[in-house]
Amino acid sequence: MRVVGPRPALLLALALLGTPLPAWAEPAKTDSVKTDSVKTDATKTGTGKAEGTLAQVKARGHLVCGVSPGVAGFSVPDGQGHWTGLDVDFCRALAAAIFDNPEAVRFIPQSSAARFTALQSGEIDVLARNTTWTLSRDTAAMNFPAITFYDGQGFLVRKALNIGAVKQLDRATICLQQGTTTELNLADWFRTRGLTYQVVTFANSEQTLGAYESGRCDAYSTDQSSLYGERLKTAHPDEHVILSEAISKEPFAPGVRQGDDQWRDIVAWTHYAMLDAEEAGIRQDNVEQMRREAPSPDARRILGLEGGYGERLGLTADWVARIVRHVGNYGDSFARNLGDGTPLKIPRGLNALWNQGGLQYGPPIR
Repeated sequence: MRVVGPRPALLLALALLGTPLPAWAEPAKTDSVKTDSVKTDATKTGTGKAEGTLAQVKARGHLVCGVSPGVAGFSVPDGQGHWTGLDVDFCRALAAAIFDNPEAVRFIPQSSAARFTALQSGEIDVLARNTTWTLSRDTAAMNFPAITFYDGQGFLVRKALNIGAVKQLDRATICLQQGTTTELNLADWFRTRGLTYQVVTFANSEQTLGAYESGRCDAYSTDQSSLYGERLKTAHPDEHVILSEAISKEPFAPGVRQGDDQWRDIVAWTHYAMLDAEEAGIRQDNVEQMRREAPSPDARRILGLEGGYGERLGLTADWVARIVRHVGNYGDSFARNLGDGTPLKIPRGLNALWNQGGLQYGPPIR
């Protein structure tokens, strides 16, 4: 039963008499230790808005980006430790958007096995390492903000074997790298078609390629984009061919920790901005002219001349102009690292813009 009475008047009378308040009238106690603990945890994990990843990166003065130890066209260091590649360009674009300086980034090579731990422990701010977006990874305390490259699992074989289709690898020995999605893809594809094979796995790509070259395997299977670079490492590249058929979907995406929506948005929109700039014809060689002339409302919004969209991300109005000025648009980066002018000669294919037959599509900045 609920007791109804003149509680306000009674409280006043008790207060005047100096009588202790009854239990029901005591103010609710708060667990200050627990509240402080939550704040501390949020600060450590970057989930607190005031102490999120962007604030930490700015305070540090540079971005920390996890990349592959060496995948041609995506992330490769030279003899002086200077990194190049599509994934490297993405990290430099993030640094340009934040600091107006593409060199304000530290690259930390990550193995397949250690990459997710490095991200979740806070060792790196973003993982940009030819990593496939899957449901299990997405639900394991990670977010994948945008697909930066559409790929598929393929096969490298010797021309002398005269293999033109994957089904001809029935009863073949296939070399794979551990800690990737390739082994499960292979099992699914061969089992579905009633084919058999023998798999040999290795800790890294160097060991895998070495085993393939030595004749231990009939084929080397990994992402098709990686196979272009692996073929160039062989003693006689012209003696090997990459089968045109792909047996899986491999959407590569940068990874960030869950719980920091602002940082996720910044990472996503860095990629989208590079796509939108390409679609609008804003390139590294004409960005300053486009800022002066700004021929269309879309270009004006992209370049930060109106709308103030950069501020909504916690960046400056000219954040996209910074990216394009220092790194280029998506097409600039693709051509520089993977395209016909490079030894890899990887076609744009699915990575062409949506209005040119591909899947790359940047939501509008508006």
